[in-house]
Amino acid sequence: MATLLDGLRDEARAELESAIRMRRRLHENPELGLVLPETQRAVLDALGDLGAEIETGGATSAVVATLRGSRPGPTILLRADMDALPMTEETGLPFASQHDGRMHACGHDAHVAMLAGAARLLARRRDAFAGTVKLLFQPGEEGHGGARILIGEGLLDAEPRVDAAFAIHVDSSLPRGRIATRPGPILAAGDLISIDVTGRGGHASMPHLAADPIPVACEIVMALQSLVTRRIDAFDPVVITITRIQAGSAGNVIPPTANLLGTIRSVSERAREVARDGVHRVAEGVAAAHGLEAKVHVVPGYPVTVNHAEFAAFARGVATEVVGEGAIIDMRAPIMGAEDFSYVLQRVPGAIVFLGVRPPEGPSEPLHSSRMRVDEEAMATGIALHAAVALRWLAQNAA
Repeated sequence: MATLLDGLRDEARAELESAIRMRRRLHENPELGLVLPETQRAVLDALGDLGAEIETGGATSAVVATLRGSRPGPTILLRADMDALPMTEETGLPFASQHDGRMHACGHDAHVAMLAGAARLLARRRDAFAGTVKLLFQPGEEGHGGARILIGEGLLDAEPRVDAAFAIHVDSSLPRGRIATRPGPILAAGDLISIDVTGRGGHASMPHLAADPIPVACEIVMALQSLVTRRIDAFDPVVITITRIQAGSAGNVIPPTANLLGTIRSVSERAREVARDGVHRVAEGVAAAHGLEAKVHVVPGYPVTVNHAEFAAFARGVATEVVGEGAIIDMRAPIMGAEDFSYVLQRVPGAIVFLGVRPPEGPSEPLHSSRMRVDEEAMATGIALHAAVALRWLAQNAA
């Protein structure tokens, strides 16, 4: 006897061709930030014949499609982020980005295509489920806080109010079709740090008459690594990375200032505060030891993404039915990247999982690489999993 999941898997495979077309359309025309008119148009085209209630507008190009079942019941939100990254593509694909300085290097094009495919599966089953599925196509995940903006505009509180949420993120390091997740913290908080070191400029031949900020800036970088290894609990990890040092204008001039730019990644609020305080203490102390001044600016980023234990276990169970126990990866530790789905999970129970999309041929390129590629066949698994999680959760919580 065919089961619900058998039907979903078959239908997801049937939707794969159209999902690939949609993903490639988006991949060729990536857009950045919160306003994505071409991406929004592609989503509206894909959803136009489903009979869903469509909402757009506000401060972003978000699309929220609501599918109501045949009877009242709870509401689950499925999310796909839509925005690209400000980088130039180097994959050589025939459908590579047509815009220099813009690329879908984090798989958000696949996220959109998978959720649009799942919408078709769910729309065919509206007579069979009680409750509501809200499908969120969200811009501005890459550092713009799109989820937080939408929550402020009432995303989770608009009737019918959202009771749970689920998202899939592709992972180009995992084999095709594998699904990885864990309860509790799964992605890190990410804070931006900027450190201004102020000294006194002078001639490169007479450093003793100046107060050179460059060696002090370099010493701060190394001292921050000692902060991590000696002041942070190894079982509550933090990663501090300085990614840019700017100073100077000529080879024979000691500059008066230097700037350090980087990030703090942490997987608990306690470690986050310890790291922030430590950066201030180390930078200011090192600079003072050399008679210079350091000012630290911390720009708070996304919070820790925390999967709710019960929902994570539920999603793992559904994923096991979709791909089999052998394709499930129980993550031992969080990933130190950050994700603005964290704001949603602060408000409602839910989880995010990772879907393997590593191409079978060639080297594996990580997310955010200019050469990152996706095995598009894996999108059939994502389509089926979105639909299966929604239908199973609604069925279990209909009472």
